[in-house]
Amino acid sequence: MEKRIEFEQKKMEKAEKKRRFKYVEIMLRATRLGLMTMDEDVDRMMDIESADKEFDMRLDDWIKADDFNFAHDFLGIRDNINRKDGFPSTDFGLFAPRFAGRF
Repeated sequence: MEKRIEFEQKKMEKAEKKRRFKYVEIMLRATRLGLMTMDEDVDRMMDIESADKEFDMRLDDWIKADDFNFAHDFLGIRDNINRKDGFPSTDFGLFAPRFAGRF
């Protein structure tokens, strides 16, 4: 039974790492588009992770999106997230990302 639990934990950790690499891809693209600067990396990583946890973001679709739709979600998350209640944030006001998997 312990080996099964250990296997499941490793599987979850691997999936989490893949998601975090996608967060980095999103941040790099946002930097190239002038939507953020490198000194904002920690804040934007936390914003993206909060949005992903709240909305189950379709990260692959977001990464592949045209610049307009990519920027809509990136800036919408950044500008509407309520960071006052700690991390991860669950309050995005009335904003709904286009690449949300759930609302």
